[in-house]
Amino acid sequence: MSKLLYICLHIYTFIMKNKFQVLPILFAFFVMGFCDVVGIATSYVKVDFQLSETMAGFIPSMVFIWFLVLSVPSAMLMNRLGRKKVVQLSNVVTFAGMLIPFFSYNFVSCMIAFVLLGIGNTILQVSLNPLLASVVKGDSLASSLTVGQVVKAVSSFCGPLIALFAAQTLGDWRYLFPIYAAVTLLSWLWLSFTSVEEESVPGQQDGGILKAFSLLSDKSVLLYFMGIFCIVGIDVGTNTVSPKLMIERAGWLVEKAGMAASVYFFCRTAGAFAGSILLAKMKEETYLRVNIVAAVASIAVLFVANNPTLILAMVGCIGFFCSSIFSVLFSFALKARPDKANEISGFMITAVFGGAIIPPLMGVMTDMIGNQCGSLVVILSCMVYILFCAFFTKKVK
Repeated sequence: MSKLLYICLHIYTFIMKNKFQVLPILFAFFVMGFCDVVGIATSYVKVDFQLSETMAGFIPSMVFIWFLVLSVPSAMLMNRLGRKKVVQLSNVVTFAGMLIPFFSYNFVSCMIAFVLLGIGNTILQVSLNPLLASVVKGDSLASSLTVGQVVKAVSSFCGPLIALFAAQTLGDWRYLFPIYAAVTLLSWLWLSFTSVEEESVPGQQDGGILKAFSLLSDKSVLLYFMGIFCIVGIDVGTNTVSPKLMIERAGWLVEKAGMAASVYFFCRTAGAFAGSILLAKMKEETYLRVNIVAAVASIAVLFVANNPTLILAMVGCIGFFCSSIFSVLFSFALKARPDKANEISGFMITAVFGGAIIPPLMGVMTDMIGNQCGSLVVILSCMVYILFCAFFTKKVK
């Protein structure tokens, strides 16, 4: 507890000392969390346009496929234009995407909006951490990056609540989009009036994309790359399926069912805090094994749970136990090839496209089986792979 209080005090002192430069950058992490709203949005769009589970499963793909396509090119663009300009470009793309479905609401316009949200979010995730590193130096960087991830988690947690507020108070869930557009515009304006002194970055060599993907020839890197692919798939998949479970098994309306996604993100945020403390006291391998086993046990209960409270509890457990697995696998990848640390750091973000592949598979399985157990089978398969990583990681050379 004393360690946690010390960390919080250190972060607070640093932010207040450097607030004019740090706060607008940290605020941009809130925009980064907008991509997670695709979970509850999928439930609304599915109902509005009477989509099958297979079709609905492709909606998250519109957001997360761009992490595969644009992560490395975005890094190259950042080398040419600078970090702040690329972050601002992401805000422009996100702002445009959030306006489209409010003024023209149909299936095509929604897909275009999610595509633009995904493109903007990919660019933002590639450029925002380096921009923060331009302002924060030394030992304070890790703490500031942690704060950024907490801000992102808070945004993810608020998304379903904003959708519920828009549906019940404003009369239509689509008012979520102009709210997000306004927040994005505020982020753009705040950062525009903030001076950030960036370090010069050497230009990217030709063939950088091919060099990045050539890292997959290393068995260890491939193992952890697929692990990150799976943990992001679990994250997006659980976010997407949790409201559907409440609708299917508890008879909740879609507006109320969004609570399940908020429970998931709240527990994920709590788990990230707990993980930051536990990982300082125990081996990463032990932490990974304990948490993935607990996550598998949670989803096993979810297969048979029909009580709303039990469903929410197990969804929360998955969020809590899976919250820091991404960081652990990422660190394993860096340790596997310390001579290629920079290349691996840039390349691993492409594995986030697991959020584009897993939900469609969930939709297909759900339509085949006839209920949401099909989705849970896909999520469980991803967990089994990470279980393999956890217990056999040292055997891969």
